Amino acid sequence: MRSLFLFLLLAAGTRAADLKVGIIGLDTSHVIAFTDLLNNTSNPHHVPGVHVVAAYRGGSPDVDASRTRIDKFTEQLTTKYGVKLLPDIASLAAQVDAVLLESNDGRKHLEQVKPVFAAKKPVFIDKPLASTYADAKEIVRLGKQSGAPWFSSSSRRFAASTKSVMGPGILGVFVWGPAPLEPHHQMELSWYGIHDVEGLYTLMGTGCETVSNMSTPDADLVVGRWKDGRIGTVRCGRGPGSNKSGSIVFRADGSRPAPPEDESAYAALLIEVVKFFQTGVPPVSPEETLEIHAFMDAAQRSKDAGGAPMKLLH
Repeated sequence: MRSLFLFLLLAAGTRAADLKVGIIGLDTSHVIAFTDLLNNTSNPHHVPGVHVVAAYRGGSPDVDASRTRIDKFTEQLTTKYGVKLLPDIASLAAQVDAVLLESNDGRKHLEQVKPVFAAKKPVFIDKPLASTYADAKEIVRLGKQSGAPWFSSSSRRFAASTKSVMGPGILGVFVWGPAPLEPHHQMELSWYGIHDVEGLYTLMGTGCETVSNMSTPDADLVVGRWKDGRIGTVRCGRGPGSNKSGSIVFRADGSRPAPPEDESAYAALLIEVVKFFQTGVPPVSPEETLEIHAFMDAAQRSKDAGGAPMKLLH
């Protein structure tokens, strides 16, 4: 009822009180970028409606990107933004209206989301949903069992560049971007290639049946065949010249490249997150997010098998 009340107030043009949001995992730059967009009204891309008030530190000592950055991000969050640190996730969930699960280690997400589901608080789970397809399936199952609303997404889904080439009649898509690896993530693309796969699914939709991965030390070239015969391709680069992202869509009247992404991509994502927190309606279905992880799982199995086509698991 509270979510419905907030939605009606917003629809009527009346400003409701900001929702209180807590963050789980302070080992990613998203923590600072998102908090500034949500809490700092002078930010030119400020997203109103929620306020970050509390956080649980988390962290993964065996992941360099976590271990070497978590102290800096924790200090910034508490000193610059006055966010209160709490000792455990259950305490966090009890004090806030909604949760941003930001831990950059996908291995942590299943255990960390359980107390949030138990508290029945809406939660955005930052990319990747999980580091394995099995964990992703379990999160989907527990979310459904608890009735707590959730969604997961890369900011690439809502970026203006992606939206500019969306629409009917897409016959195929080629997406590319950087995809460095992290040795503890079993599905290698889940660490950073998730951005590219999310972009692919935003444009192609669900329905992929088989995946082949032709891999070299510098890149993975992943080709998916959809059940309607369409083909979607992702190039996840790690070598020289792999620092840029892009996409091309193919329609009957020709191909069309997407323009470069701009700095408003995070704000575009947070607009959807805030709307979700206010209404409880996720902009991305659990089924689509699960298929994205099944796609990455199939890509990993194909890579391990020397490029042999692999069916998506269900």
